[in-house]
Amino acid sequence: MIRFLALSSDPWNSSSNNGSVSQPSSPSQQYLDRQRTRQLRVAHFEAIHIRLGNLRLLLVLIQIVTLWIYVRSHSFSVGWALAPSAIFIAFAIYHARILQRQSVAKRAVDFYNRGLARIEDRWQGSGARGDRFDISSHLYAADLDIFGHGSLFELLSVARTRMGEDALAAWLLEPSPPEEIHQRHQSITDLRSRLDFREDMATCSDKLQAGIHPDDLKTWAQSPLQLTNQIVRWFALSLSVLMIATAIFWGATGQRAPFFLVLLLEGVIVAIHRSRVQTVLHQAEHAFADLKLLSCLLSRIEKEAFEAAPLQSLKDSLSTHRVTASHAIARLDTIVQYIQSLENPLMRLLDIPFLYSVQLAFIADSWRHQFNSVIPQWLSAVAQMEALLSLATYSFEHPDDPFPQVLSGDPTFVATGLGHPLIPNARCVRNDLALNSEHRLLLISGSNMSGKSTLMRAAGINTVLAMAGAPIRAHSLQLTPLRVGASILVNDSLQKGSSRFYAEITRLRHIRDLATQRPPLFFLLDELLQGTNSRDRLIGAQGVVNSLLATDAIGLISTHDLAVTQLSSSLIHNMHFQDEIEDGKMNFDFILREGPVTRSNGVALMRLIGLDV
Repeated sequence: MIRFLALSSDPWNSSSNNGSVSQPSSPSQQYLDRQRTRQLRVAHFEAIHIRLGNLRLLLVLIQIVTLWIYVRSHSFSVGWALAPSAIFIAFAIYHARILQRQSVAKRAVDFYNRGLARIEDRWQGSGARGDRFDISSHLYAADLDIFGHGSLFELLSVARTRMGEDALAAWLLEPSPPEEIHQRHQSITDLRSRLDFREDMATCSDKLQAGIHPDDLKTWAQSPLQLTNQIVRWFALSLSVLMIATAIFWGATGQRAPFFLVLLLEGVIVAIHRSRVQTVLHQAEHAFADLKLLSCLLSRIEKEAFEAAPLQSLKDSLSTHRVTASHAIARLDTIVQYIQSLENPLMRLLDIPFLYSVQLAFIADSWRHQFNSVIPQWLSAVAQMEALLSLATYSFEHPDDPFPQVLSGDPTFVATGLGHPLIPNARCVRNDLALNSEHRLLLISGSNMSGKSTLMRAAGINTVLAMAGAPIRAHSLQLTPLRVGASILVNDSLQKGSSRFYAEITRLRHIRDLATQRPPLFFLLDELLQGTNSRDRLIGAQGVVNSLLATDAIGLISTHDLAVTQLSSSLIHNMHFQDEIEDGKMNFDFILREGPVTRSNGVALMRLIGLDV
């Protein structure tokens, strides 16, 4: 037993590896160290779990023996005979806590496993894909792989609630104002090194995704109160007091008429308000189930001492009337416990004489009246925190990815060492890009498979990251606020009966309309108008270019049609990718070079695969 008690403490607490002494230098090493510590914790709790299981079995056997001795010889008092049962209950409670702590440790191991997978570029297919978001009419989400398998959302998201995922998705789908971007940079810088906080937010419960229904909570919080007549509330309370008084009066004098008169009045009140009372009690229980799960996140945010002003402001939004969100939910917990006590047959018997359910309904509605305006704030705070944690986690795991510099003035996009964040670093080829008032359009030519589409996606997805307030995959990036519009993955539609060419020109129309909005448009047009003949392609390309350059838009257009490289405008700058055929193989270096491409590889490719051309 002495050995068991020594093992019951937890020597591997969460703060043991977050000190400033001998911090590992790399994110992966920090994750590995903490993962190993949590694995030891799992093993530690497993050993206790096994010992407790054996002890509980032993207590059952002891209880059987003591009861047998008590029945046969009365050698023990009743208290001693039932002592093993009391000890068994205490061990069962402690055992449940051990299993809960082991479950948290297992979730922590999974948390660091996923982090290591992201660092080592083996994360595809292991995270939330965001498939539930409707992007059918969005002008870049599908083109830039924002959602889906191996998407940007899957790489970034560590959100555990629907509203956290919604907030992150919203940041990726619409550009944010510069002041919000700056605030997110401050918050991410503060959050990324808070490993204990990030771990706790990731492990506090295993039911957050399915258990919290933010829309239902908002509807409940903002719906009209069911019980608003305070006169009825105080009359009901008075009747409860009178019930006790008349009961005493009956016992003392034998006169029962006052008692039954009060009981009749109480029955009338219950009958009149039964429907609304049941609605209030049911809704309070249902809402509390969600708020109880939410409270573990809220209480953890409340405990953290943030340095960044935006995070402190977010934390302050969780308090109202000098009551924190977690304490407010704890009050509701008490109310719900009383509501659940109505399942007790004795409380059902006393319900009408003391108007128990009516009083509880008024109290529950009063709680909702006090906190209904701040429940949406709680949900918003958790959503923003989870979105910020997603970006902070990415920043921690990719320390070489800097924040972009958001400028004011004419539309600008100047990047050095631009890469694609969804391509593993070992295979990622980086290039420099510069778009400004002098060169507002880069016309990128090159042969098939030379890297044109990948470059456009890299430029687009980094703009999305920049406008969401996230780090970017480049050595540096300077840009003004931009709105992305892309035509890269355009396909025909059998359901709508439209060809690829019709789908493309429809997309181009939407992009042109977007160019009139603010912030300015950053357009990405891959293989412009390739679904038509060369003459119409050239005329159409010139028209599209003129239309876009008539606005403040900047962007990239790719083509393998050499004629398109002759488009005339002083604002167009030609660049290209090239290829080489060596030993019967087509080789690409994916390096962007000045000027238009001078040759194509279509015929060579056909010959390489055996076509007689």
